[in-house]
Amino acid sequence: MTVATNTSEPQERTLAGREVAAIGLGCMNLSWAYGTPPEHEVKVRLLNEALDLGYDHLDTANIYGFGKNEELLADAVMHRRGEFLLASKTGIIVDGARRGIDCSPAAIAESLDASLARLKTDHIDLFYMHRFDPKVPIADSVGAMARAIEAGKIGAYGVSEWSALHIREAHAVHPMAAVQTEMSLWTRNVELGVLETTRELGIALVAFSPVARGALGGELKDPQALGEKDLRRSHPRFNEDNWPKNLALIEEFDALAAEGGLEPAQLALAWVLAQGEHVHAIPGTTSIEHMRENFAGGSVAVSSDVLAKASGLINQQTVSGHRYPEVMRNTIDTEDYPA
Repeated sequence: MTVATNTSEPQERTLAGREVAAIGLGCMNLSWAYGTPPEHEVKVRLLNEALDLGYDHLDTANIYGFGKNEELLADAVMHRRGEFLLASKTGIIVDGARRGIDCSPAAIAESLDASLARLKTDHIDLFYMHRFDPKVPIADSVGAMARAIEAGKIGAYGVSEWSALHIREAHAVHPMAAVQTEMSLWTRNVELGVLETTRELGIALVAFSPVARGALGGELKDPQALGEKDLRRSHPRFNEDNWPKNLALIEEFDALAAEGGLEPAQLALAWVLAQGEHVHAIPGTTSIEHMRENFAGGSVAVSSDVLAKASGLINQQTVSGHRYPEVMRNTIDTEDYPA
C-alpha cells in the first residue's frame, strides 16, 4: 500500500510576513555542536545548493560557533540576500566568566549590531530572543525589538523556548512573528500550551530539532561513536541507560517509514508539519544528501493513519530520558512534563 505521494511543489507557509517553504534550513551544525563541522568549501556548497533547491529560510544565531555561523552565511550566501528569509538570535551570553542570559535593551541593541556586522547585511528578517530572561521586564525586552523594527534593522521579532504565558504577554506589547522551540515526535512540550497559543494568536511556530537531533534520521545507531565534543553525548536520551530503549522504538519507526517509501527523516518532518498550518521545521545537517532529503519531506503527503502510527510509537510517554541535561533545563521557560 502506498502511503506517501510526492506533491511536486514544497508546502509554503507564512513567516514574518512572507511566504516561505515550510522546510527551512537550520544552520547551527555547520559550525557548532554536532561533531566536527565539514570543510569550509563543503559548507559553502551546501548552503548554495540549498538555495538552488528552493530553501528560502535560513536560521542562525550569534551563539552558533560564537559568531562563526553568521560569518559563514555572510561569506557563502549573502551575495544572494534577496533569495531567503534570514533569521538570527540574541540573548545567550558565553563570554569567559560572563555566562547566562541577557535580554536587556542595551544587550539586545549591542548584539543586533554585532550580528549585522558579522552577517554583512543591513537587516535581519526575523530576530529572536533565544531564551527568556526573568531579570528583565518583558515590556522592556520587547520594546527594544520594536525599536529595532522601527529602525529597519529587523523585519520582525520572535522568541525561542518561551512559555505560553510569556508569549501572550510579549505579543500584547508588540505582535511577534514566530516562536521557535524544540518539537518532534519525541519532544512534545509544545502540546502543553505553546502549540495552541501560537495557533490562536496567529504566530508561526518554528520547530528546531524536528528529526530528534538526528535520532530519527535513519543513521544514528551508536551515540558512543559520536565525537567527544558532540552536544548529544551529554543529553540523557543518548546515554547508555536510555539509548537502547529509544533505539528499539527508532528501529520500528524506520521500518514504518520504509513501508511508506520514505526516508525516516521525511516521515519525522511530515509529522511535525501536520501539527498545524502555522508550523515550520528547520532541520539541520552537514550532509548535502540529507539536506535534499529533508527538503523533499515538505513535498510528500503522508496518510493520517501512518502519521498516527508514528505518533503512537514515539512520543513523550514512550521515549526514555529527558530532552536536556539538568544544567540546561534551568534556562528553558517552555512548559515541561513532570519527571
